[in-house]
Amino acid sequence: MDPAWSLPKGHVQPITNMVKKFEDDAKRILLAHGSGGKLSHQLIKSFVKKFRNLPLAKLDDSAVLKFKGKLAFTTDSYVVDPIYFPGGDIGKLAVNGTVNDLAMVGARPLYLSASAIIEEGFSLNELEGIVDSMNRAARAAGVKIVAGDTKVVGKGGADKVFINTSGIGLVDSGVDISSKNARLGDKIILSGTIGDHGIAILNAREGFDFRTKVKSDCQPLNGMVSEILKVSKNVHVLRDPTRGGLATSLNEIAKQSGVGIEIEEEKIPVKEEVKAVCEMLGFDPLYIANEGKLVAFVPQKDCAKILNAIKKNKQGKDAQIIGAVVSRHKGRVVVKTSVGGERVLDMLTGEQLPRIC
Repeated sequence: MDPAWSLPKGHVQPITNMVKKFEDDAKRILLAHGSGGKLSHQLIKSFVKKFRNLPLAKLDDSAVLKFKGKLAFTTDSYVVDPIYFPGGDIGKLAVNGTVNDLAMVGARPLYLSASAIIEEGFSLNELEGIVDSMNRAARAAGVKIVAGDTKVVGKGGADKVFINTSGIGLVDSGVDISSKNARLGDKIILSGTIGDHGIAILNAREGFDFRTKVKSDCQPLNGMVSEILKVSKNVHVLRDPTRGGLATSLNEIAKQSGVGIEIEEEKIPVKEEVKAVCEMLGFDPLYIANEGKLVAFVPQKDCAKILNAIKKNKQGKDAQIIGAVVSRHKGRVVVKTSVGGERVLDMLTGEQLPRIC
């Protein structure tokens, strides 16, 4: 290098640092990404090119869709911490969570919207990974993301990224599934092991060395529900026991239907790793969150064929009949313990595992 162009010795490192900072900033979300200008359009296009469908590609203020029949509509927001966890991430969770909410009323999920609130400084590469995950989850569930929005908030105004998804689905004629529909004599089917999601999140967030390979059960349930309804439309209640776990969901159903519920503790499938972690920390698996299981209340005469349909699905291989709707203790849930006793299973009070969805 020509000595005339050489920089003083003490000035080289600051300039190198400035160049590196400029390169890093180019890979992160800036407040300008939320300004409505060129960077905003670039950010929006990064979503559009991933989801790729005609209503979204038009970039109109609303997606125009055609329907004929009874619609189901739901919305939810996702603020999980951490945003990546064994078995999934916030993007996969946001899609599957809304798909499952539609499926729990017997709807066939069709279209979703997705809005992201992004913190300044969040990595563009990480955001792209989350969008890819949402795209894969939508394809797996057979739904299209047809509308959305992005907002950018200042550093500290959010925790990396929050996602809201809303969904629309069609409910076929003859299907009437509601938490108010539990009937005396109904059998209660649980589609698989409980507590997987909550323990996976806890382990990822706190960094406990449990030497466990528990993964979140985050998955779409609309395929399983479709298979259930093929063998019988006579399903009274479906519920995915997310926040508050199985115990809270059963209590909500008991109160909304005005019935008593009895379940058998030894019939409830729980992975040994989940049991071990719960015993160490003093948790009850019945209150731990799930993101890929359902509980179904069905008439006794249809129970066998519905259970068989669930077990044929790879997501339902561990399904069990765990209890029934009874005439006594209306509005309450009672657990028959493995030693022959009984205990009242109340709704979750307080916060056991914050931010699991």
